[in-house]
Amino acid sequence: MKNKKFNTRAIRQGYHATEQQEHSAAVFLTSSFTFDSAEQAANRFANEEEGNIYTRFTNPNVQAFEDRLADLEEAESCIATASGMSAIFATLMGLLKAGDHIVASRDMFGTTIVLLNTIVNKFNIEVTFVDLPDIDSWRNSVQTNTKIFLLETPSNPLGDVVDLALLSALSKEHNILLAVDNCIMTPALQKPLNLGADLVIHSATKYIDGQGRCLAGAVAGRKEHIDEIRSFCRATGPTLSAFNAWVMLKGLETLSLRMKA
Repeated sequence: MKNKKFNTRAIRQGYHATEQQEHSAAVFLTSSFTFDSAEQAANRFANEEEGNIYTRFTNPNVQAFEDRLADLEEAESCIATASGMSAIFATLMGLLKAGDHIVASRDMFGTTIVLLNTIVNKFNIEVTFVDLPDIDSWRNSVQTNTKIFLLETPSNPLGDVVDLALLSALSKEHNILLAVDNCIMTPALQKPLNLGADLVIHSATKYIDGQGRCLAGAVAGRKEHIDEIRSFCRATGPTLSAFNAWVMLKGLETLSLRMKA
């Protein structure tokens, strides 16, 4: 649907009717899926054949939400998670290892700061905090083991911003991944990947749902990075429920209208 406009894609992208030809997406409330044969099951578990196995791995509603959000962010791939915080944690755990270093904005959601101060260091990952708008502070904090720049722009709750194009140039100069939390602007108003970011993180709980109904998170970016994050999620289980994914699909249908009102 790349030739369609944003609002159409926000409603239709990722939707595939079942044999019942339903107009609105069905909700797949199931923990697991059946197979036509033992051979098919073996092939799917071996990743030799596409298809659903277990909702912790994949679910049609979750896949539709991932597909739609990836399309709207103009990303190669996307993984949805149970909350925005699980999306941030999965990004860090999926892409980093002991001994790595993060440069992060100190102006971020409070629980993100708690995560970086009290949880990430248990995995021997170092964090340096900087002022979001000050590009020189980002540059001066780079170390040989720096792997990720992590930030929100605009930030929550103070609304600070940074020049993403300049920060992207700096991150690429040092082969550092630029991860941007885009939950405040959403792809209706800002597409960080088009400004040079490598990863876009969402607390879909906020404006993507927009009505305070449930929790969800997501990470979008290049397939090679999302595959690493997906492997972490598959093993640890911060799984978005089928119903919450369905609610988020409904939220995306009115996202542009709400964000631009």
